[in-house]
Amino acid sequence: MHRIAALVLWAALALVPRLSHAQADTASVTLNPGDLIRVQIWREEDLSGEFLVDESGMVTLPLVGEKRVAGIPIRRLRTELLEAYRVHLRNASINITPLRRINVLGEVARPGLYPVDPTVSLAGVVALAGGATATGDIRKIRIVRDGTVLMERAGAAETLNALELRSGDQIFVDRRGWFDRNSTFVVSALLSITSIVITLAR
Repeated sequence: MHRIAALVLWAALALVPRLSHAQADTASVTLNPGDLIRVQIWREEDLSGEFLVDESGMVTLPLVGEKRVAGIPIRRLRTELLEAYRVHLRNASINITPLRRINVLGEVARPGLYPVDPTVSLAGVVALAGGATATGDIRKIRIVRDGTVLMERAGAAETLNALELRSGDQIFVDRRGWFDRNSTFVVSALLSITSIVITLAR
């Protein structure tokens, strides 16, 4: 029970990047086609939401219309959107978050496509997918892009931004090795054999 609680706590902490580091990373992050941009406008729920960046790097936002967002650092993009919305809103307050759409596959509880803040670690992404299964190994994470393996064993503590992951990339959690999966049985068998040998040797 204590082990389960510890794992849940570890997963929760993995989802929360270090604040100062995350802010610095997010400020320099840029959007690419296929990404999502989460726009939160204070007291304007109808104007807030998640919007897809199309293949030409454009996004369509309420009131503002089409806006080029690809390749623009998030800090500068926020300033541009703030100016655009000030034409329509008084005292506009805007928070924007870039999101990569990442496929989480393999030995996870809920495989699928997840929108993920690029400052989140790989462990945090796996936690979003319900965590590794009983046979999954968080130490064995492969990153695949367009059918090509980019990294055979990515560090669970690395962030999406540090690894330069893009929307459409796939994170595979591999199975634990045979001994890891059967270690309890192996140890029990060895103890039983040892006990029999000692008994016969008397």
